[in-house]
Amino acid sequence: MTELRQRMTEDLQLRGMSERTQEMYVRAVRQLAEHYHKSPDKISEEELRQYFLYIKNVKKYSRSASTIALCGIKFFYEQTAKVKWPTLTFVRAQREKKLPVILTQEEVRSILGTIRLMRYRVCLQTIYSCGLRLQEGTNLQVQDIDSARMLIHVRGGKGNKDRYVPLPQKTIDVLREYWKTHRNPVWIFPAPGRGATGMSTANKPMPEGSVQSVFKAGLKETGNNKRASIHTLRHSYATHLLEAGINLRLIQEYLGHNSLQTTAIYAHLTQKAQDMASEHINNLMSNL
Repeated sequence: MTELRQRMTEDLQLRGMSERTQEMYVRAVRQLAEHYHKSPDKISEEELRQYFLYIKNVKKYSRSASTIALCGIKFFYEQTAKVKWPTLTFVRAQREKKLPVILTQEEVRSILGTIRLMRYRVCLQTIYSCGLRLQEGTNLQVQDIDSARMLIHVRGGKGNKDRYVPLPQKTIDVLREYWKTHRNPVWIFPAPGRGATGMSTANKPMPEGSVQSVFKAGLKETGNNKRASIHTLRHSYATHLLEAGINLRLIQEYLGHNSLQTTAIYAHLTQKAQDMASEHINNLMSNL
């Protein structure tokens, strides 16, 4: 690790950023340096301006990816390098008004049904049934399972916030069954070694990339053409709870959203709500 990267990491730690945020911000600055093949402290403001145009017009970063790049680079220059450039004050990620992709319960069951390796199937089932983010699922630890209260303690979620989410009986049953296959004292989903050996003593969780690859393969095998990702399982969880009549504020707590407005987007995605609206509209317009 270079001295500059070490300094930025320490600054992020002092600011109280989560490990995940630290990784993403440092990666954003590293990608900038690799683009110009030189240390980021040697990059000019005009080069930085051109880089932001590059990721917008050529790379076509999504709003979330653009936000991470901007925040990481801005943090480096303003907090670590102590540089105040006008470019950093007016660059903004493009606003998006896209509704998330939603899978039906049948589609979720179909995708999970294609997954043959138990560790991936149980991990994805847990992510869906508890509304977890990918990293929250792969990083689950034995101590996070509160079987007495049937809750999962999600530690260090987005914004470095902890929360509790309901743990369905079927999910805890499959988690117990899977844990017995490796009995790792720390991790629910330990990293598999060569030939899937050594999981009982693994000191880190299984990689997120492998879970993503399995999900994409399952999506393809079912012939589903939706642009779904593992995060789609979380969106689907929220929508299915809302369709089942669960209070929106409870769903907000389960997802760990700061604002109810963020959670309210799922009210626009429920099929039941759409069907009821269509029925009422047809009744209203039937006498025209």
